[in-house]
Amino acid sequence: MKYNGFEVIIPMRTNKKISIIIPAYNEADRLADCLNAIAALDLAPYEVLVVDNNSTDDTRRVAKQFSFVTLLHARQQGVVHARTLGFNKARGEIIARIDADTLVSPDWTLQLQQIFTDPEIAAVSGSIEYHDVAFRSFIAKIDLVLRAWLARRMAGRVFLQGANMAIRRSAWQLVSHDLCERSRMHEDLDLAIHLADSGQKVIYSPQLMAGISGRRADTSPKSFYDYVMLNPQTYKYHDAREYRYMYAIIMIVLLCYLPLRVLFRSYDSKNQQFSWRLLFADSTAERVNPAIF
Repeated sequence: MKYNGFEVIIPMRTNKKISIIIPAYNEADRLADCLNAIAALDLAPYEVLVVDNNSTDDTRRVAKQFSFVTLLHARQQGVVHARTLGFNKARGEIIARIDADTLVSPDWTLQLQQIFTDPEIAAVSGSIEYHDVAFRSFIAKIDLVLRAWLARRMAGRVFLQGANMAIRRSAWQLVSHDLCERSRMHEDLDLAIHLADSGQKVIYSPQLMAGISGRRADTSPKSFYDYVMLNPQTYKYHDAREYRYMYAIIMIVLLCYLPLRVLFRSYDSKNQQFSWRLLFADSTAERVNPAIF
């Protein structure tokens, strides 16, 4: 059923097998926390596939430390290729996808089980909070409002976010051969567009919650701008007019770039407190844009 334009899921008993796919490139510092969160899920997934995309750090070693992980290797560079390999290898009825910095909530797989009791739903994307940013609860509320507004405006072609999403394997098999595996395109948005254009139902569910890192803001202004602008560019490439609604959100995001960078760099995640000392510490290497290869 629907409430205020969003799906409200009625809890039901189900036993769908869920595969979790995690594309990873040089994620040794983040992957263990991600996998520990999966290990703490109230309902264990059917399988967890970590797809290494030519990492030069200890990503593969970290993945091998978890007995429930199957490690794959995507030789062709680019997150789209790692995603596709993982999705094609998945054996579950539901293919869930997160990033290596995603921290799923304990009831995450239970939420997915409930969402996919509706046979009309082909794919879903959920809400997020930044787990390593100061004032994260306040920022999460703002993000929720913006994401909900955008989902309502884009009802015909609702977005998917790779850090917190899931798709039926049958829906993936329907569109996988038609997807655009090209640079300078967000592959999760491309997938959402192809699903919608093939008549599949994609929804946004605020109940499906996951934490992600705010590290994307800790990049140069140009890098951040380029990454954000790939959102409407992906929709424009498909002549999807919904891209127009993205510009209002992008304007807000760009205005928040500097505050977000400060809140990320100055936050001590271990002690969960603000630290001016961290703000002026040496920055880590700039994060690679996974959509450019």
